[in-house]
Amino acid sequence: MSLVGKKAPLFNAPAVINGEEIVENFSLEQFIGKKEVVFFFYPKDFTFVCPTEILAFQSKLAEFEKRNVAVVGCSTDTEETHLAWLMTAKDKGGIEGVTYPIVADTSKTIATNFGVLGGDYSYDEEGNLEFNGAPIAFRGTFLIDKEGVVRHEVVNFFPIGRSIDEELRTVDAWQYVQKYGEVCPADWEAGQDAMKATREGVAEYLSKH
Repeated sequence: MSLVGKKAPLFNAPAVINGEEIVENFSLEQFIGKKEVVFFFYPKDFTFVCPTEILAFQSKLAEFEKRNVAVVGCSTDTEETHLAWLMTAKDKGGIEGVTYPIVADTSKTIATNFGVLGGDYSYDEEGNLEFNGAPIAFRGTFLIDKEGVVRHEVVNFFPIGRSIDEELRTVDAWQYVQKYGEVCPADWEAGQDAMKATREGVAEYLSKH
């Protein structure tokens, strides 16, 4: 089920911050009332599509920060594995230079609560616990507002990388709606016309486009 319009699940978990420091109790609650958050999941450290996404977020980090938005990553790997990957050079397949937090969801409870774990636990006929699917996270991305409510989510299957520019566009649209009380039509980008959420507003917008 979608989390849009609902409070983002709470958690406390280890994370690597500033690309070099492990903290034991990282939480998104620190941003409540202060910043919006783009919280994203990726499947595995030391893989293929994942570093392209993580480094793409880093390359646009200043754009998110300019909008007062925190970026936080998460996978089911350990914090030690995160740190090792962060200490590995890009030309060796690493993500050296990434500075935003990366959370370690080793219990898989965060991915489960956000609805992005790639499978499910169940019991076989003999009562043994088993896992069906892949025990790692899909490429889920969540925009969480300053009140801790999810306002946007998108989930990609493992081989499909996400668009960081689309996440920035979504942030811009959400912040525009909050500031001006208008709504953003299809393919809206910052600087373009929005419209009033009335029949007259829609008619006026469509007559110009």
